[in-house]
Amino acid sequence: MPERKTIERAQADKRAGKSPSTQAGEFVKEEVDRVRAGKHGVRSAKQAIAIGLSKARRAGVDLPPPAKGKTSEATRKKARQDIARGENKVTRVSTESKSRRSRTTTAVLQRESSEGASPQAMSKQAKNAASRRSPASRSAAARQAAQTKGARSRSEAAKKAAQTKGAAGRSAAAKKAAQTRAARARHAQR
Repeated sequence: MPERKTIERAQADKRAGKSPSTQAGEFVKEEVDRVRAGKHGVRSAKQAIAIGLSKARRAGVDLPPPAKGKTSEATRKKARQDIARGENKVTRVSTESKSRRSRTTTAVLQRESSEGASPQAMSKQAKNAASRRSPASRSAAARQAAQTKGARSRSEAAKKAAQTKGAAGRSAAAKKAAQTRAARARHAQR
């Protein structure tokens, strides 16, 4: 069960017009924090993310199931069940079997390591996920993120953007570097 603060942050994201994946990010962050605090472990960063996304769907975040062919049919089925649970369309399971299953799941997770949610593991997972997207898609996401930030963050994002050259800046830098090499070559000949 997610913490009340996490649900409130996700609802604030929704009111601010942020995407469902951003709202779900609050639940993923909570799950990573739980693993890092030693409440339970995970086998990989993907598992921590999957648990967070499941919690988000059950809390009512409008996050669609993965597209066909992206993941296994079992994963897609679980996502659909979570969405139904978030919309309160699920008939309740008996308390006895629910509590037993919960205890079993917790016991299994507590035997796992917390390395799956380490900063290194999360970084590797993020890089792998980004590498599967096109440069245009990554760029569009970064632009959209910069637009949704507050005024102060926007100015910081603008400074950062100014530091990145772009095509024209790279071209100018390459020409300048060529002139410098030529000048040094002439100087070395003297």
